[in-house]
Amino acid sequence: MYTKGFRRSGGRPFRKGVPVGGRRSSGFSGGGKRKFGKKLDVSQFINKAIITEETEHFAPEHKFVDFDIDEKIKANITEKGYELPTPIQDRAIPHILRGDDVVGVANTGTGKTGAFLIPLINKVINNLNEKVLILAPTRELAQQIDTEFREFAKGARIFSVCAVGGARIDRQIRDLRRPHRFVIGTPGRVKDLAKRGCLKLSEFTALVLDEADRMLDMGFIADMREIVSKLPASRHTLFFSATVSGEIERIIKEFLKDPVTISVKTQETSQSVDQDVVRLKRGDNKIDVLEKLLTNSEFDKVLIFGRTKLGVEKLAEALVKKGFKAESIHGDKNQFKRQKALELFKKSHAQVLVATDVAARGLDINGVSHVINYDLPETYEDYVHRIGRTGRAGKSGKALTFVIDNK
Repeated sequence: MYTKGFRRSGGRPFRKGVPVGGRRSSGFSGGGKRKFGKKLDVSQFINKAIITEETEHFAPEHKFVDFDIDEKIKANITEKGYELPTPIQDRAIPHILRGDDVVGVANTGTGKTGAFLIPLINKVINNLNEKVLILAPTRELAQQIDTEFREFAKGARIFSVCAVGGARIDRQIRDLRRPHRFVIGTPGRVKDLAKRGCLKLSEFTALVLDEADRMLDMGFIADMREIVSKLPASRHTLFFSATVSGEIERIIKEFLKDPVTISVKTQETSQSVDQDVVRLKRGDNKIDVLEKLLTNSEFDKVLIFGRTKLGVEKLAEALVKKGFKAESIHGDKNQFKRQKALELFKKSHAQVLVATDVAARGLDINGVSHVINYDLPETYEDYVHRIGRTGRAGKSGKALTFVIDNK
């Protein structure tokens, strides 16, 4: 059984024959260089928790009932079981209601989707001439935002269109012909629909760029610039990112006007996630080690990360052959199969979901017990995003990273 944290010195603990933890300084293989040149260090995968701002005892200034928003929205918030806003919601919603451009710097799982949806739905209820475009880096995140939109906007007779790649464009074109005030999509599909004349970007009065740092990493900057260039200069712009690099700062200056910056990043990696490494010797069968872990009863909802689409699919197939209920999501799967795999995992009909970084970006899945880095991430930033899928909503989680000793 796991306990909180792992021994860091003395004997190496074992879990059903699986060596965990041990020396911090040992080398390991599997690539893993940061994009900016520094090697990933094993110690980064062992219970790292660097706090950048203390918010554990955060006392919100508002309750949701205090916000000047429509009663229908308040009723929907109550129905979802929310009473107190998260830090990003508490600080961002008043500024967005006032019409300020906002830069929100926040980790995933902090409630930032509600931070922009709640005030923007209210904005549209108050003025049906308003129209909102929300851009996200992946189809899964866009669909997740669309689902939350429908929950917050229930009964308000305000409708959305989800415009993402990998889904039938003809259906999206039909949806765009119907009354709607929100379009939630990925940059490539939004640009495509605009070029076809099905989406008039000049009609949008508000823009949200969610997970902007990831859109940049994924090479969407040209698409983003093309889309933004066709929006009204007087638009209301909201920009959310987990990190703020020099390039992100340049984009903020380019896209926003005198923005209010709100940073509620609590730490680089969640305090609620116990992190450790699984050390393999040269010649160890990696999948056999993984199998031994997954047979432990506490590994009841496990998200496993692989480096490549082919590797992810092969690993999922191998786990199924070993008797595990496993699914996979990656870019080579069509939209229907990806959604089906996600639903099976979310509803705990599958114990294991094997994913690539891009496919899992921004996913909000309740109750993930463990994240396993079967393949090393490309960068430490990718590592942070990976393990952020567990230890959410006040629950604890565990993250394990497979490393191979060079000795």
